[in-house]
Amino acid sequence: MADLDFPPHSPRLGEAFYQTLLESTRAIPWCIDWKTLAFTYIGPQIEALLGWPQDSWKSVNDWAERMHPDDRDWAVDYCVSQSKAGTDHEADYRALTRDGQYVWVRDVVHVIRNEQGEVESLVGFMFDITERKKVDEKLSELQKELEELSFKDGLTGVGNRRMLDSVLELEWSNARRNRQPLSIIMFDIDYFKQYNDGYGHLQGDECLKQVAKILSKGATRARDFFARYGGEEFMLVLPETDNESAIKVAERCQQLIFKAQIPHAYSPAGQLVTLSMGLATATPAQRDSIQALIKTADSRLYRAKQSGRNSLISAG
Repeated sequence: MADLDFPPHSPRLGEAFYQTLLESTRAIPWCIDWKTLAFTYIGPQIEALLGWPQDSWKSVNDWAERMHPDDRDWAVDYCVSQSKAGTDHEADYRALTRDGQYVWVRDVVHVIRNEQGEVESLVGFMFDITERKKVDEKLSELQKELEELSFKDGLTGVGNRRMLDSVLELEWSNARRNRQPLSIIMFDIDYFKQYNDGYGHLQGDECLKQVAKILSKGATRARDFFARYGGEEFMLVLPETDNESAIKVAERCQQLIFKAQIPHAYSPAGQLVTLSMGLATATPAQRDSIQALIKTADSRLYRAKQSGRNSLISAG
């Protein structure tokens, strides 16, 4: 490996000083001749990081081949294009170690030009950023978890009101644009106050979680969306679903609750947990609003509760 072509320096500071300075840092210095694309220097620290001997770095081909296949194309293309343009740049990628592992590396590149302004060489430093990447990935995972939590109901784990409002707006717009029906079903656990008073709030929370888990099975298609509307009320959003099909979904949900046989000794409607349901369907026109659809479903839910509960109102 040829010696690095150091810049002019004070007579008091010899080349050995600069060599020692470069090789004592954890960053790995390197230099490439642009005309031949050959390494004219790379620091001995490279062997400690990647395991490849210092004198095995002959040309940019060695650099490219010792890169993760998923990073190679974009990293090489980017670095070459920036170098041709004479632009200083940096790139993060996974470098292959001699024992077959990968290390995250950041290459910081400075383009050296001759007196005519032509690219003459590339000088850079390679940094091990593996630990930083691990921290970044962990923070990204935590951020994703926080985002998911912000759209989930803390008790039941199903979608919360914030997510429900977003989904309703989106599906309403889709239904209006595509002239497709949109149905929503509102559920209310019958006599839930009596359940809480009789069994206690802890058991009441368990009941809410159990009912939510059962009703979420009504969302059988990818775009069906189930959420907690508030208190003991839930909502199922059914895109591209007409009233007749939505009735079948509601009836299936009612059957699932019945099969679960959740005891409710304090219910005037029977000895099991039951549901009141209000269903509304619309193929929205330009001036229609999602609030009107929700109001219709809520009104029908209220009528189902007033008419003896454990029932579904889907029209009128």
